[in-house]
Amino acid sequence: MRIATWNVEWFNALFDDAGRPLAEDPAPSARYGVSRARQVAAVGTVLQRLDPDLLMVIEAPDEGRNRHTAAMLEAIAARFGLRARSALIGFASDSQQEIAALHDPDRIALAHDPQGPVAPPVGRGDEGGSPRFDQSFRIDLDIDATLDEVRFSKPPLELAALTAGGRALRVIGVHVKSKAPHGAHDPDHARRLAIQNRRKQLAQCIWLRTRVDEHLARGDSLVVLGDFNDGAGLDEFEALFGRSGLEIVTGSGGPADRRLHDPHARASTAHATSAQPASARFWLASERQYFSAMLDYVLVSPDLCAAGPRWAIWHPFDDPHIYRDVVLREALLDASDHFPVALDIDL
Repeated sequence: MRIATWNVEWFNALFDDAGRPLAEDPAPSARYGVSRARQVAAVGTVLQRLDPDLLMVIEAPDEGRNRHTAAMLEAIAARFGLRARSALIGFASDSQQEIAALHDPDRIALAHDPQGPVAPPVGRGDEGGSPRFDQSFRIDLDIDATLDEVRFSKPPLELAALTAGGRALRVIGVHVKSKAPHGAHDPDHARRLAIQNRRKQLAQCIWLRTRVDEHLARGDSLVVLGDFNDGAGLDEFEALFGRSGLEIVTGSGGPADRRLHDPHARASTAHATSAQPASARFWLASERQYFSAMLDYVLVSPDLCAAGPRWAIWHPFDDPHIYRDVVLREALLDASDHFPVALDIDL
């Protein structure tokens, strides 16, 4: 079975007001130098080649009054003849970016199954359990003895999954808050915003980790996947706060039977200038060059890790097979600034 995650940049802009794919539209897409028709075709090509049983779509098209995320994803699946032809979302976000699951219903059944109480407990570790992801989480963010309320702008998608072979899984799709200091007026303001965003990002990861602990304590087979906007050793603020949000979610440093695993989630112990894995590639106008980062992960519980899973990042410049496949390579570059991360596992 192939389980994957992919952040599709500006996916929402590839549909008209009625939710139909703009597959014949020559107008520019939100991706520089790429038309809407070309980006739609690129997304379709990547999905055909990826051929997942379950795909967590990050930045899926917006759920609204007249357009529906699942219907738009299923329209893409129908257009390109995908096995993964059924879609669903959980709690709609306040942004134009949703978290959605696209899957092959012949191989795996999915149901939105949110966990946790609706009324948020005070702080974490309350006997009521961690709150439902569309609620708020109370935690002291700035060590002032006052509880702050944290919310997900994009509530994680919690799924109960059952494979055709009868294997039950818990799946959580995530898009954790970005730490980027958007809207900064000067370097000092940028630093203050970055620290503030880092606190919120870490709080979201702590909230997510409490849910992970609850599942692992019950013995659930668990997959947590998506865009974490973070990684071990990724930025300077990790030293300020002690560890990355990703390390919090994985349970790094904790008991082995309580850790989630993805081989790309570990900070490299090699020389600082050595090559690192990357799942995203961004253009930095100020530097006039691209910057690569490892942001997207498929984390699995110890029981799934024991099944011998194989991970792959579909990076067109890091995977020699993809690089030699010109059609796929160009489609990956046209489709998004993130690349799919896939897990193949025998379930």
